[in-house]
Amino acid sequence: MISVAKLTKKYGNTVALQDITFEIQSGEVVGFLGPNGAGKTTTMRILIGYISATSGTVTINTHQVNEHSKNLRKKIGYLPESNPLYDSVRVYEYLEFIAGTKSIQHAKEEIRRVIHVCGLEQKVDALISELSKGYRQRVGLAAALLGNPDILLLDEPTSGLDPNQAAEIRKVIREIGKTKTILFSTHILQEVQSACDRAIIIHQGKIVAQGTINELVHNSKGQSQVRVIIESQQESIVEELKSLEGVKEVSYLKNHEYVLTSASHEDIRRSIFQLCVTKGWVLLEMERSAQSLEDVFRQLTTQS
Repeated sequence: MISVAKLTKKYGNTVALQDITFEIQSGEVVGFLGPNGAGKTTTMRILIGYISATSGTVTINTHQVNEHSKNLRKKIGYLPESNPLYDSVRVYEYLEFIAGTKSIQHAKEEIRRVIHVCGLEQKVDALISELSKGYRQRVGLAAALLGNPDILLLDEPTSGLDPNQAAEIRKVIREIGKTKTILFSTHILQEVQSACDRAIIIHQGKIVAQGTINELVHNSKGQSQVRVIIESQQESIVEELKSLEGVKEVSYLKNHEYVLTSASHEDIRRSIFQLCVTKGWVLLEMERSAQSLEDVFRQLTTQS
């Protein structure tokens, strides 16, 4: 388990992280979501023990990182955003070198395992300089997996990839996530929706929300809309719809089509139906459009 409590990081007068707190349970895949510059990479570097925090604590499996950094690194696989690789060596040679730096026993068997997990069988003899960005990320993932660590920290693992390459990396992450605890940072909403159990949203160095996708949407202060087509000769239909409890706004489009806006947690469809029955209106269509994760993310990360 990863436990972060009141973590703060300052660079002079600049506050990169401010009192952030979260927990990740064993076996969870959690997305660390935020715009560029929000503090995701700084947090990752503190978790791995690469830099120290100004204040606060990071505990991994009951051990504090700042006191047991060297031993804890053996339990963590880390893929930095830059994914530094040696272009002049071949894939197998690079993984052999990394296995040596980690003092991994039975290195050949372990290298074969990560090559299979990351789908590198056809590239083991290729020079890293000749690999596409997608395969370079696979090599970085394979290196992070060497030694079979319990925890994986992946910093923007699909950054710079085309849609097909990104989908392939997400597929690998989902497969790895069946047996590992994973925290991976991203600013791409699709990443979180397709691969994560939960999401933590960070903005300007502060945690602004965390939970499952459904929880984030439900707990947001956004809005939802209901589009209806109602046939009626009454000129007061807009005012009647506005009078319904929970309705914040009513817009008339054209051809008997209206859009009603409510708070995101309000479901006003039953009230609309009952009003139509009472007034003798003909309700031809009704469709609710709930707030999406994209709406929530934009709302939370555009506030100063």
